Parts: sequence; C-alpha cells; structure tokens
Amino acid sequence: MSQFSYVNDLKSAVRMDEPITSGPAPRWMKKSVESTSSSANTSRKTNELMPIKKTPSKTPNKSKSPASRSASNTPAKPKTPGGDRFIPSRMSTNFDISHFKMNQENENLDLSPTQSDYRKAMSENLHGCDINNVRVLSYQNKAPAPPDGYQNALKVVYSQSKTPMNVRGATRYIPHAPDRILDAPEIVDDYYLNLIDWSFSNILAVALGTSVYLWNADTGAIDQLLDLEGADYVTSLSWVPNGNLLGVGTALGPVQLWDASQTKRLRIMNSHSSRVGAMSWNSHILTTGCRNGQLVHNDVRQREHIVGTIQSHTQEVCGLKWSTDGRYLASGGNDNLLNVYSGLPGQATYQSEPIYSFSQHQAAVKALDWCPWQTNVLASGGGTADRTIRFWNCNNGQCINSVNANSQVCAILWSKTYRELVSAHGFANNQLTIWKYPSLTKVAELTGHTNRILNLAMSPDGSTVLSAGADETLRMWKCFLPDPNKKKEHEKRSSRPTMLGPGLR
Repeated sequence: MSQFSYVNDLKSAVRMDEPITSGPAPRWMKKSVESTSSSANTSRKTNELMPIKKTPSKTPNKSKSPASRSASNTPAKPKTPGGDRFIPSRMSTNFDISHFKMNQENENLDLSPTQSDYRKAMSENLHGCDINNVRVLSYQNKAPAPPDGYQNALKVVYSQSKTPMNVRGATRYIPHAPDRILDAPEIVDDYYLNLIDWSFSNILAVALGTSVYLWNADTGAIDQLLDLEGADYVTSLSWVPNGNLLGVGTALGPVQLWDASQTKRLRIMNSHSSRVGAMSWNSHILTTGCRNGQLVHNDVRQREHIVGTIQSHTQEVCGLKWSTDGRYLASGGNDNLLNVYSGLPGQATYQSEPIYSFSQHQAAVKALDWCPWQTNVLASGGGTADRTIRFWNCNNGQCINSVNANSQVCAILWSKTYRELVSAHGFANNQLTIWKYPSLTKVAELTGHTNRILNLAMSPDGSTVLSAGADETLRMWKCFLPDPNKKKEHEKRSSRPTMLGPGLR
C-alpha cells in the first residue's frame, strides 16, 4: 500500500490549480504583511499620543511667527499649462467599439428603410450606443483650462487674419498717390472760406488771393478770370448747376456774377456788408452767407435781387449747401450750430426760420453735403474741438449715425459711383478718408498734403476728387473710378437697340 500513498503525494505536488499550503511564504506576501503591521502600529501610537479633538480650536497658534503665518495664507501659484503636459485617462476609451470599427468591412448593402432601422436598433442594443457616432479615440476627461491671465507664447505662430482672402480680394483698387499735383500759390489759409469749385463743363475755378483762375481739365489751359483791387480778396466760389455762371464772394461784402465762357462780369450784388464765406445755388437762386451770420437769397434774374433774408446764426456762416432736389437748405456756422431750412422764397413751403437747429457739434460746422441717393440725408463735420462726422435725417430731424474722425473735419463729399463718402482733415495727418456707408468703416486713407486740407471738389463724372491744401498745392485723387466690369455691362445695355411698338417710331 505504500506505493499508492507515494503516487498520491506526487500528484498533489505537481497539481497547479490549487494553492500551495506547504513551504515558505513568497516574498510579496511577506512585504504586504510587514507594511500592514507597520501602518497599524503607527496609527495605534498616534492615537495614544494625540487625543482626538471633537471641536476645532478657534485660538490661532501663537507659536507661529508672522512670516510663517503669511506664508501659510499665500495661495499656491497656478501651474503653467506648458509645464506639465496633460495625460488623458485611457480607461475612458471604448477599445471594443474602436477595434470593431477599425476591422469591420465596408458593406454596401441595398437595404430597405425598415431593414436599416432594424440593423441600427440591434447595433445599439449590442453596443449600448450608436457606433456610427462613436470616435475611435475620444476621451471624456478634457484638458484643464489655463489660469486667468495666462498667454501662450506660441500663439503668434498659428494666428491668422480674421478677414478672409476672398473678401479682401473683392475690394477695388484705390490709388494712394495723387494722379496730378497743381501749384496754388497765395491760397488763403482760412478754415472758414470756400475757395474751389468744379463746373459741369469740367472747368475748375480756384481763388488765389485777389485773383480767380480757371483750369480746363480737358485741355490743361489756364486763364485768369478776375483780379480784385485794393484790400479786397476772394472768399468764396460757386458754379451754377449746368451752366457757365460763377458766383464770386469777396471780403468787403459784394457778390460778383461772372460768365466764364465769355470772361465777362454780368453784375455786382451788394447783399452783405462783411465777407461772404459760403454760397450755394438752387436753380436761379444764389444763397450767400456772411461773417455776421446772415443768409441772403438772391434771384439773379431780377434787378431787386434780394428775395429773402435769414438771421439764425450769431457768428460767421462757413458752410452752406442746398439739397439736390431743392427741398432743404443746410447752413453751418462758427457758433457750432447746424440749421436746416425748408423751401425756396416764394414757395408755399418756404420758411425764414430753420425747421431744425442742431447743436450736437462742439466746433464750427463747415463740412456739409447731401446724399445723392437719399436726398433727405445730410452729412456734417465739426472742427478741431469736435472731430465728428454726423448724419441727419431731415424728414424727422433725427441723428441717424455718427463717427469719430479723430481730426479736424474740413470738407465732405458723397460719391456718385459708390455708397461711400470722402472727408478732408487737418491736424495731425492732413489726410483724405474714404468711408463706407452706412457701416462707416474706413475704405482708405490718402495722405500727401503737408498742411491741412481746406476744401474739396469733385469732377463732373464723379471719378476724381480734388483737394486744396494750405501747403499751396492742389492734388487730384482718382479714388472713385468705376468698376470696369460694371462699366462694360452699362455700355452694352446702352448700346442695345430700343424695341418700339407700332406707331411709336
């Protein structure tokens, strides 16, 4: 029987699925027993030495020094995200679904809607979610947010412009250099005067001291129209719309009317006793404004030319403009007022008192112009203490918009080609600024004058703007050239024959 007991002991010794009860304990078991016993002894000694306090003490520890207390109260500095890299938890990744999606074959089965819905429902039941919306690598624990005030030093490497390339490419080209520069010696450097104007026949009138010169933009010819005598000098110019008559205001008060085509003075109108700094035409009515704040309506067809007088400004009138439809007249003065009047003398709507008087500007209001496509919208600009361009709806007397120009506004002109306007400025850049309307974003800034710009004038076709500067130069800017593609389309439409019905030829 002894050989059977020996065989049983041998089988039990080589059996691997049961724990070995005989022999010394393994090393890892000894380590775990030692660590458990040491932690138990430590906790027992601590409990014996340190009695447990149920109520926390409110008395601060007096043994601490002020330095140690301040150090303990100082909050810990947040770690910089670039110092310790973020290692996401891989346990949040569903590797079963990821393995299935990476190894599944692309099945292109033509299934009916009912069969596809059934397969989708079965997949959701098996996997617990829609596997089509599960990513192969997706971590539920996101990277921690950086502390307040942290700036990434590598941000400039991958930063990009906010303006798309296709938007920037759609902007038309605007030359930033003047197309032509003309000398204007002895031009009077006075903010309140209006010394240039461009006629519909493409003739530019410029007042230089006591003289008025005419420059033909088609031929380049220059002619002297007049030369005043004594202490008198020219203070304002204005062409009649669609004509060759030029109104000339003087420092002593009389207003002269000249026929430029014949170089002949037609008449002198003694409307004012002080200098006439602004004038504007409305058909056959020439409205003039002088230094004492008076406005006079002159009918150039009549011998008794004064048909209306308005006294609404207390200081010099430096801005004057009739609207394109002749419904409104705007006047700006050195008293920081902008007045709007209604109708012509002799009409039922004529009023000698302003229908609106705006006092929002904080400086002299010289820059005035009416919108060509919204005849009730007026743009006005203030002087050095104001530096603001404002837009008014003269149907209801509301200020519909404004923009800070950051410099003295000397003149404003609306474009005839685009929904834009150009403004002329003084200190500090002496520039022309083109604004998009109604967004009032800057399209371009044209620099070149070394002193403030006094006046602006526009060519008859609306493509060129002329600026007169106190640096005694006249500069022409082709800033409103029409789009060549739109111009070709317009020419094609105009060249098409007009289809007339029977009896209309």
